[in-house]
Amino acid sequence: MKPLNRVVSNMPRSGIREIMDLAWSTPGLIHLEVGEPNFSTPEHILNAARQAAVDGYTKYTPNAGIPEVREALASKVTSRNGLTADAENIVVTVGAINAIAQAVMAVCDPGEALLIPDPGWPNYEMVATVAGALPVRYPLLPAAGFMPDLEALDTLANTAKAIIVNTPANPTGAVFDRNTLAELLAIAERHDLWVISDECYEDIIFDGPHVPAASISSQERVISVFSMSKSYAMTGWRVGYAVAPYEVAAMMAKLTEALTSCVTGIAQKAAQAAIEGSQACVEDMRNAYRRRRNIAADKLGAAGLLVNRPQGAFYVMADVSSLGRSGYDVCRWLVSEHGVATAPGETFGPNGAGLIRLSLAADDVQVSTGVDRVVAALR
Repeated sequence: MKPLNRVVSNMPRSGIREIMDLAWSTPGLIHLEVGEPNFSTPEHILNAARQAAVDGYTKYTPNAGIPEVREALASKVTSRNGLTADAENIVVTVGAINAIAQAVMAVCDPGEALLIPDPGWPNYEMVATVAGALPVRYPLLPAAGFMPDLEALDTLANTAKAIIVNTPANPTGAVFDRNTLAELLAIAERHDLWVISDECYEDIIFDGPHVPAASISSQERVISVFSMSKSYAMTGWRVGYAVAPYEVAAMMAKLTEALTSCVTGIAQKAAQAAIEGSQACVEDMRNAYRRRRNIAADKLGAAGLLVNRPQGAFYVMADVSSLGRSGYDVCRWLVSEHGVATAPGETFGPNGAGLIRLSLAADDVQVSTGVDRVVAALR
């Protein structure tokens, strides 16, 4: 038989999934490896989905999304995110990952460099690989709360086509302030880079406001990516969306036809209900994540393991470098010997070496007990 696709064969697998698979076969384990909210999708969203099924939203939809859903999303990003958008700027996608992938495919030709954060979500490298782009990592500095090294970024940007920016950030929980983001965007403008801004954790922020990239830069070069998954505990509904310049949005919609055809109509109507309905559920979940952040950060800090106090998202990084082992080895050991699953820092990039990521998406007791197990193991 002729060989399978070499690019996909050589693509590194997410270390999060590797530990997740190991963890699921271990009974009685505390799961702090995956960013999966422990909350149920709010009832008013479920009711909207039920009604959508009754109303016949069970057919194909337009590639870019149902018109009234796109209008609702345009209204949301205009009123809440400070962007200027209409329905033609919106593309509804099968999760935010598809929005990111389609954005990369729309702006990068094969072989062109795509700047991705280090440490950063491993799927960025996977997307670049599949799209034929060249993933090039720009450093985030642990000593500076995982803010970008702007001098290094300026040098790397000289030969790049686009950059992915993620704030609030996975895995670090860092939130870029307005000045930092403005300097980063100035570099992008100086080097004429497309900016793909991953803002999936926009509503999970504890200290200070979330600053959307497109609110302080020319929207003609920024593709903003949002998600229903984290804000509304809708991970399995698979609804994300992009806000892009008209020509980019049209190309992304064209890619939707090739990749997924469309997003399920029922899920789109559920997303519309989430956006237009009460936001009290978002506040309740954010308060829970803040409480868990405080529990985890205080315990890790007292043990001398805390790298930075996360300002957003629902993750915290712990320093395990004293063990002198790879993050993968540490995570496997924590699963097999200490009953807690975490994610290896190396899967997020070289700057994650010596670190592990703990998810705060489990309930309070699980987070507290899981962190205690990590601390006890390292002692």
